[in-house]
Amino acid sequence: MNFNIRGQRMEVTEALREYVGKKLSRLERYFEAAPESDVQVTLSVTKGQHAVEVTIPLPGVVLRAEEKRDDMYASIDYVVDKLERQIRKHKTKLNRKFRQANLGRLFKEEGGNGGGTATATQDDEDTFELVRTKRFSMKPMDVEEAILQMNMVGHNFYVFSNADTKEVNVVYRRSDGRYGLIEASE
Repeated sequence: MNFNIRGQRMEVTEALREYVGKKLSRLERYFEAAPESDVQVTLSVTKGQHAVEVTIPLPGVVLRAEEKRDDMYASIDYVVDKLERQIRKHKTKLNRKFRQANLGRLFKEEGGNGGGTATATQDDEDTFELVRTKRFSMKPMDVEEAILQMNMVGHNFYVFSNADTKEVNVVYRRSDGRYGLIEASE
């Protein structure tokens, strides 16, 4: 894995770079072949909270985790733990999807033992400030795969192109823990 480590409102020291690389390299044991994608790591400090955000783009899926703690090294440890839990939780489903697409396996079967959003803030009642825009390609997928993707990126909703209806849909996590689907109508 290639690491792209950057700091926001902080300088990334060589010791932090080495620690991030060492910890994230632990994830390679879960993969059949080490991912060749660039792992995006953002370290930041805001109001005394040390935040780490890690995004690992893989073929057909994105692993993402974020953690905030009082100590940067603790944040790194916790974010790696979150990524390991995601992999262990979803590896069987993802491997099944890969086999169905004749792509082999993404994750090792035995080795695992051990989206896009736009944000708006309201300044006053009539004015909204758009602070971020993301663009992403939407490959057609079924509702189950969209829910899986949503859980993998750690969001409460996921926009996708429904393979059955050819329409843009949204899946979301309801307050009762179940899932909902939003379909556009004319």
